[in-house]
Amino acid sequence: MKSRHPMIHSLIALSALLAMPLVAKAQGASQQHEKKFRQYTVTDLGVLGSGTNSSGFDMNHAGWVAGSSNLVPGGPQNAFLWYGGGSLQDLGTLGGSACPQCNSAADGPSSNGEAAIGSETSTVDPNGEDFCGYGTHLQCLGAIWRNGKLKALPTLPGGHNANAFGINDLGQLAGFAESGVVDPICAGATAFQTHRFQAVTWEKDGDIQMLHPLKQMGDTVGFAFGINNRGQVVGSSGTCATQGLPPVNATGLHAVVWERDGRPIYLGTLGDAANTKYNAATAINELGDVVGTSQFTDGTVHSFLWKKGIGMQDLGTLPGAFATISGCCNTVNNRDDVVGFSIDEFGITPFLFHDGVIVDLNSLVRANSPLYLLSASSINEAGEITGQACVLPACSVLHAFRATPK
Repeated sequence: MKSRHPMIHSLIALSALLAMPLVAKAQGASQQHEKKFRQYTVTDLGVLGSGTNSSGFDMNHAGWVAGSSNLVPGGPQNAFLWYGGGSLQDLGTLGGSACPQCNSAADGPSSNGEAAIGSETSTVDPNGEDFCGYGTHLQCLGAIWRNGKLKALPTLPGGHNANAFGINDLGQLAGFAESGVVDPICAGATAFQTHRFQAVTWEKDGDIQMLHPLKQMGDTVGFAFGINNRGQVVGSSGTCATQGLPPVNATGLHAVVWERDGRPIYLGTLGDAANTKYNAATAINELGDVVGTSQFTDGTVHSFLWKKGIGMQDLGTLPGAFATISGCCNTVNNRDDVVGFSIDEFGITPFLFHDGVIVDLNSLVRANSPLYLLSASSINEAGEITGQACVLPACSVLHAFRATPK
């Protein structure tokens, strides 16, 4: 549901190769949206070191961006923060200098610059798992960037791995952690996975709390993506045979919001698709409105906006799309503007949903932009958006961006 992982990076790279014929089309379409949508100016955030790709995953209300970038061509990903100007700040990995092959990625930041991190360590996973999804089979841990330092977060008893995806302004984090329960069916949904995993939160002091799956529906595992300042958490639950492990395989049976007391609420599905596999709540705003994805019985995947007392609203699709993904972790703001990416036969297109209408974000970008946008990963209260784009004119290099409405 988000572009931390190699599968989505590969799709975005393919989209970059196909993007050039679509640039003029998107720019030419901008006039039809002038009255309903603001135009955007795009800032190229660059890369770490001599890297060749970066991606913005999340941002706060000040327009600070979190994400990941490689340091050298073909090298591993390192988490970064961008504080609204200047160059990207490398947050490193939990493996440190002893593990040059380790990867990390960042979400957030909170209002005070703290970030949620998923990072590999230099320890080889004892069960051969690949929990972070980078293909290295190294231990994966959730971590927090706080006071200029990267600190590992605890795992559940008996578990070896964890990953953190969301953070709020109170310093609480959301993600998922491996338990001590061995379940041979887990490898059916996530390659190499031997243990069950559960949605969790970490309090500011680091205390870890498990968020129970929907036991009344027979669910045994779950994962969490986003958390708001009220402590509400969103994600998905299912069984280990059907519930994929993010970030590589974020499949799920049941979209869920957990209240602050840990009580799970089932959000339902679009199109009465009771047993499809792409059902997850991926982001939540301060009003408790939730966005996520739901699969129809025809196999197509749509994004939804859920409101308490109203239920799910289908956000619609761009022409020709078979998947419309509003990913993790802050893809909806308090005005219920939603961003994400749409997949069709030609590749990936970023979308913005505003006031009941879904549009290609590129159609709103001012002429002569240095970038062609490929995915949108987060939107703040000012309407600023971050994600990943290809650098024009060749469109062969991928950079994180911030798009600012004017």
